[in-house]
Amino acid sequence: MKITKILVALSFLFAVSTAHAGEMTVTGSMKATYQSEQDSTTGNPLGMDREITFSGSTELDNGISMSVMQDFGDDGAFGNAKITFGNIMGMVDIYVGTDGSEMDAIDDITPTAFEEANGGGSGSYQDVGTLADEMGIGFKTSLPIIGTVSGQYVPKVDGTETADGVASRDANASVGSGYELVSKTSLGDLPVIGSFLDGNTLTLGVAEDEVNTAANTTDGLELSAAITGSYGNFSYGYQKKHIDKGQVTDGTTDAIFYQHDIIGIAYAVNDALSISYNIIEESKHDNSDADIGTYKQETDALNIGYTVGGLTLGFQEASTDNAGHVINTKDDTRRIQVTANF
Repeated sequence: MKITKILVALSFLFAVSTAHAGEMTVTGSMKATYQSEQDSTTGNPLGMDREITFSGSTELDNGISMSVMQDFGDDGAFGNAKITFGNIMGMVDIYVGTDGSEMDAIDDITPTAFEEANGGGSGSYQDVGTLADEMGIGFKTSLPIIGTVSGQYVPKVDGTETADGVASRDANASVGSGYELVSKTSLGDLPVIGSFLDGNTLTLGVAEDEVNTAANTTDGLELSAAITGSYGNFSYGYQKKHIDKGQVTDGTTDAIFYQHDIIGIAYAVNDALSISYNIIEESKHDNSDADIGTYKQETDALNIGYTVGGLTLGFQEASTDNAGHVINTKDDTRRIQVTANF
């Protein structure tokens, strides 16, 4: 009887998993930068970064697609990896692995010609996307009116990327699980008012992780809301973020949280050349320092981008006031970057 059950199970498996011949692709990029730190010792201003990603895909007879991604760090070691099963029941993609943080993907989605306001290293800001590089399972689907919805669940936010057939055990026993959910709605698809809002997109995101499983502690919380759109050659965006780091002790201290206001305005001069002005402002709320709430950190940046084929030339001039929430502290940077994509 056991043998019969096994044979039936194997027959079903092969019936639903017969795949067409797949394909493998290799993509990557090389970056060379010249970075000037105007308010500190620059040293050698030249820098370099390289990325390479192997991707494979195939399709089953039942219409479900399968794809796998593996990237590598600068030292050649394995980086993030993800397996995705697409078009399940004709409506949802499901993935497992790392490099799947939905919140990290919308950290700053305001338009820019080159880098986000603090992308050149000016200032010191908190980011959303705590679950980036965590091992989790996620999904992506499309719903009427609401638009694209994606999410991820991480059973244990312990920073461990385990191999197959093993568990992370107590790599970091004090933390718990985490989740994130992101929606992207084309406002033009809304009933009644959609005709007035066409060309604009509303992006909402929430993430929560249990930073400490002890009693009387609070979870980390990330919230984001952004409106982006375009009119002719102009594109624009405004984004609001809330980042609560969570209360990691048993009620003896208050949680520290941050709030961001981000603005981006870009103009496409032609198909190759664009220019943008980007602003990010961060306020910090810490009850142990009554004055720190008045020391808002703000970065203003001018960006220029020029793209020809797979080659991009980028320039950013950024200026930060009250860097690190230290009053009257400056952190100005200038970056020139050459990026080759292949």
